[in-house]
Amino acid sequence: MGCGRMSERSVDDIVPVNEEGIIAAMRTIWEAMKIIIEPSAAVPYAAIMQRNIDIVGKRVGIILTGGNVDLDALPW
Repeated sequence: MGCGRMSERSVDDIVPVNEEGIIAAMRTIWEAMKIIIEPSAAVPYAAIMQRNIDIVGKRVGIILTGGNVDLDALPW
């Protein structure tokens, strides 16, 4: 494994999400937690909301970041 590259053996799954799901995840987190997050941070939660990943019976952590958000361009 080279520097900055991930081996295929390290990846269990890749799940798709759509742009609408990312926006919905951003908005849901804003409404529930009053935290504005950047779109890339919303991707894992969008996958959960769209039921593209099974989390039943699992403990899940998501890192939320917002440093790259343009407040004048929020999608809602």
